[in-house]
Amino acid sequence: MRSLTRRHVLVLAGSAGLSALLAACGGQATPTPAPQPSPTPPAAQLPTPTAAAVTSPATPATPTVVTSKPAKTLRIGFAISKSGPYAAGAGITIYPNYILWAKDVNEAGGIKLSDGTYAIELIEYDDQSSPEEAIKAIQRLVNQDKVDLLLPPWGTAMNLAVAPVFHQLGYPQLGVANVSDKSPDLAKQWPGYFSFLGTSSQYSEAIADLLVDLAAQGKIGKKVALIHVDDEFGLELAAAARKKLKDTGFELVYDQGYPLGTTDFQPILTDIKSRQPDAFVACSYPADTLALPQAAMVLDFNPAVFLTAVGTAFPIYLGQFGQNAEGVMGLGGIDPKHSELMDYYKRHKEVTGQEPDRWASPVCYASLQVLRQALERVGKIDRPALTKEIATGSFQTIIGTVKLEGNVYYGNWLLGQWQNGEFLAVWPKDKAAAQPIVPKPTWKQ
Repeated sequence: MRSLTRRHVLVLAGSAGLSALLAACGGQATPTPAPQPSPTPPAAQLPTPTAAAVTSPATPATPTVVTSKPAKTLRIGFAISKSGPYAAGAGITIYPNYILWAKDVNEAGGIKLSDGTYAIELIEYDDQSSPEEAIKAIQRLVNQDKVDLLLPPWGTAMNLAVAPVFHQLGYPQLGVANVSDKSPDLAKQWPGYFSFLGTSSQYSEAIADLLVDLAAQGKIGKKVALIHVDDEFGLELAAAARKKLKDTGFELVYDQGYPLGTTDFQPILTDIKSRQPDAFVACSYPADTLALPQAAMVLDFNPAVFLTAVGTAFPIYLGQFGQNAEGVMGLGGIDPKHSELMDYYKRHKEVTGQEPDRWASPVCYASLQVLRQALERVGKIDRPALTKEIATGSFQTIIGTVKLEGNVYYGNWLLGQWQNGEFLAVWPKDKAAAQPIVPKPTWKQ
């Protein structure tokens, strides 16, 4: 496959190719049809890159009306996984929010800086789920496309891979899909490195604390089966979970990794089922998260707690499993009582044609709200000043007030559970939207 195979300016609505991304995850996509880009010509025929601002159609001018369309543009570029194993997660959690935010800002009149108002122009490349391609794309965005700002890729491994490049080029990196215990130390090394989704230990400790609470109530025993994808995210999350579970008195009756791209989980779950765990915990990525319940149903593997990681909060999970989603736990969760959050979910569906996930999607949008507010406070494209404002400021977003601590935001809901068709936050306990249903209902055949 040719490097940097897809590059176009995003115009208003719809993330192209999301149906294919969702299908790669095993789900059934039903998005509203979106405008599709023209096929990319061979590399030798590619024209000199040009770009148009992401704006609403201008109101026709009349002799007595002057349009308020911004005369300036703010060029924002990003490399995102539109192909390869990370495409499903990127296409659900990150890409649609970049589209939605640009549309919202431009429809609201643009970003107001000291020398005028700017419309947002987005420029993208497909990183093909490859760190090497992502790095090349970012360098091209800065050196050839002359972007003013960069947005981060999807995934912990990808964010860690491109972080030195962001730092070297002097661009802040507002990471959302970079759940890592390395984040606090990396922020000290690279002041522009941010994480809006927290750390691995934060989620692992939440899993252990939840299991401790359930054991204290007599709802589960102390035997846990732990598996993880052999990727930066899975390795970190499992390491933190392993330590916390052992420290809190749980017995790990199974503790193994599996290669990225694994599709057949029946051998693993057959072995795990024979050990009769009370809780099953998988530090998984979207495709794995969707494959694991399928194997569990075939094997009639029904532990009291069935918890998977990335992808559990995706709407396609409910779409694929229906009633069998009931009681499954995972990372994230929401509280439907938050009206501003629910307004975001409604608008996301209207603009992109698909439901956002119930974990990182609103956090991604909130990080972009932080970016806009910080830009307007600084008043110009001053990346060091912008970085400082993001690190020290307080911002009003759809998820509430965001204030980072050492460049990390720790205020998210951590664990959720599918209950009656919604992925409700069940942890932290003090701000949960619902109590956990344990034991999980048995699979329906």
